[in-house]
Amino acid sequence: MVHTSHDAVARSFTESWGRLVAGLIAWCGDWDLAEECAAEAFAAAVPAWETTGVPDSPLAWLTTVARNRARDRLRRRTTEDAKLALASAGATDQVAPADDADIPDERLRLIFTCCHPALPMPARVALTLRTLCGLTPAEIGRAFLVTEPTMEKRLVRARAKVKNAGIPYRVPPPELWPERVEGVLGVLYLMFNEGYAASSGESLLRVDVSTEAIRLTRSLVDLLPTEPEVRGLLALLLLTDARRPARVRDGRVVPLAEQDRSRWDRGLVLEGTRLLDDDPPWGPYAVQARIALCHDVAARPDGTDWAAIADLYSLLPATPVIELNRAVALSMAHGPEAALPLVESLAGDLAGYYLYAATRADLCARLGRTDEAVAALETAIAQAPTGAERRLLRERRDALLAR
Repeated sequence: MVHTSHDAVARSFTESWGRLVAGLIAWCGDWDLAEECAAEAFAAAVPAWETTGVPDSPLAWLTTVARNRARDRLRRRTTEDAKLALASAGATDQVAPADDADIPDERLRLIFTCCHPALPMPARVALTLRTLCGLTPAEIGRAFLVTEPTMEKRLVRARAKVKNAGIPYRVPPPELWPERVEGVLGVLYLMFNEGYAASSGESLLRVDVSTEAIRLTRSLVDLLPTEPEVRGLLALLLLTDARRPARVRDGRVVPLAEQDRSRWDRGLVLEGTRLLDDDPPWGPYAVQARIALCHDVAARPDGTDWAAIADLYSLLPATPVIELNRAVALSMAHGPEAALPLVESLAGDLAGYYLYAATRADLCARLGRTDEAVAALETAIAQAPTGAERRLLRERRDALLAR
């Protein structure tokens, strides 16, 4: 029974943390208190559910417990903020037991608040991962290569900014959507990428972060059904997530070229394809989704159209990483000698990026410059962020040395 209650609480955490915290913030208006009481409710659920069994509605049970904890805390405070929070939450000594029908889904309001343009982008991502996904400061810090205390301070500053700047807890009115949606999409894209990287076998974050990013993007599509870039992002996430079943084998990251594409999730591929508009202009996420679609073996049984991919990359902002990806496509379409000058021109911008060194190694190897390729792979191995990626790079290096 102990394992059952632990499993049920873990499942409820994955499914309900963001909704619980968002609802508590809307209920009492206190960001820190909402997170603290949500955590206490989950901690209380383990022994309670072990004794009485898992409730029919875990979210309603957690909401009731968290609200009562929050009310107790507020009553012990004497500040004006506490009095206002109590007033907004109602005046009775105990809150009525929550019911699923009485718990609105406040997560869209929360993500627009987390992604307010008054916050710097790193703070937006960190606040979203903490508040909507329940990741700890240590987990978020590992993902962004900073210490837990540094990330904790970043989160504290972000919450203080929300409070002191009077950032409204709401989905913005339609006239503000153009300036706000781009930032929200950027956070969702980063969230997905962090979660997807976790599926390589050495998690920096929980894998369900990418699932949460997809769910939130679906909600945004429901809110803005005619916004093509919102649909473009959802298409990109679905087409990328479709590869997950083929991405790891025996604890090893499988490169795209070596994946068994028959294992890709066809339902996700078809759903992502239907979201894309046929006629340009396309935004950056829609372009990237079309690049992902160029790899689909069902759409192109004769193989990947690398020339089309290189053309699509030219439609994106020419950032160093985009140019590196375009160089890969050029090398596949026209040979490594066509791409190496472009790659080497990016050395100053991408010197610390392991995929730069790995790409240069691949081009040098294909040109017969084995010593340079091995040296570049050594650099990539030292820079790679996870053990699974380091193993893949060592295999490539060892294969070159064996030749």
